[in-house]
Parts: sequence; C-alpha cells; structure tokens
Amino acid sequence: MFDVLIIGGGVSGVSCALVLGSAHRKEFVKDKSIGIIMHQKGSMLQDAVFNNAYGVPQGTKGSDLLEQSKKDLALYSHIQQIENEKVTEVRFINDYFEVVTNKSAYQTKNIVIAVNSSNTFDIEGLNDFIIPHKKSAPQKNRIQLKNVDHLVAPGIYVAGTLAGHRSQLAIAAGSGAAVATDLLTLWNNGNETHSHDSLR
Repeated sequence: MFDVLIIGGGVSGVSCALVLGSAHRKEFVKDKSIGIIMHQKGSMLQDAVFNNAYGVPQGTKGSDLLEQSKKDLALYSHIQQIENEKVTEVRFINDYFEVVTNKSAYQTKNIVIAVNSSNTFDIEGLNDFIIPHKKSAPQKNRIQLKNVDHLVAPGIYVAGTLAGHRSQLAIAAGSGAAVATDLLTLWNNGNETHSHDSLR
C-alpha cells in the first residue's frame, strides 16, 4: 500500500517526487511509502530544447532532461520508480485506490495524476473529471481534469498541464512541487509545511 502513487514521469510528476523525497527525514514522512510510475513516452519534453528555463543549462534537450530526472530522483532511494508501465484504470475502493497498469496493479491512499493534457487521455475511472483546457488555444483540443487548487477529489491530485496550467517547464515543475507540499501538509495533520535541503 502506497501513501501516494504519482502517475507520470515528466516534469510535474518528478518535481512532486523530488520534493516528497527531500522530506524523508521529517518525522511525519519517514514511514510513508511513495511510488512513481515513470511513464515518459507521452511527455511534451520529448521534442523540446530549453533556452529559457531557470536553472536548466541553455540548449538542454528535453529528452536528456527526462533521463537526467530519473538519475536525480534516484538520490531518494526510498521512492519506488516503476518503469515500463502505463496506467489504464483507477478504481475507487473504500478508503484507497487501486491503480491498474498494463502489467500490474497497485494500492494507494493518494494519487497524483501528472501526465500531459492531450485529448488522448484515457484512464478509466478518471474520465468523468475531464473538461476542456481553460488556458490552451481551443484549436489545440487540449483537456484538463476539473480541480480546485490541484485537488480533483479526496485523495486525487492533478499536476502540470493536466491541472489546467500552460505548457511551460517552470510552471509544470512548480505545479508538481505545490502538490507535494499539499501532501506534506496533509501528512502533518494539516499544519502547513514544505521541504528544502540545506547546508545547515
């Protein structure tokens, strides 16, 4: 049973996982089970080149950034990276979720949906939350999941462009980090919290 399972290994999903990973020394986090399904094939980064993203060296290819993000996340070895699986269904079962992939099934108390906003989105159990993307040009036919400040329904969070944000690296990363701090606050009995690594 995961405490949170992140679906999507792109910018917002990995950003969420990195913030959660950095908080593992906090008393209310150290026993939490965190997983991320690292599906990256549909990421909008595959064809990107970055010259305008804070902290990213100019000319960095999106495909290289995706690979590097896996290595960066490996610093937090307590986070389980699940490779080569794609989510097909989310089942609501009493007080937890069952996330079904093309190869397996996982149980989790919370989920973070962090895949792109393509209208090919098709995760059974979540399709009822689909609405037209509010910040994308109508001709692009993008979608988002209906949410209030990243919360779709109790236990279901959405991050990145699928949360209704514009397709910009810094925005997607910030969205994933915001969801992570919402989860940390939830685990800290509702007391606001965040996580920074420090030299002190």
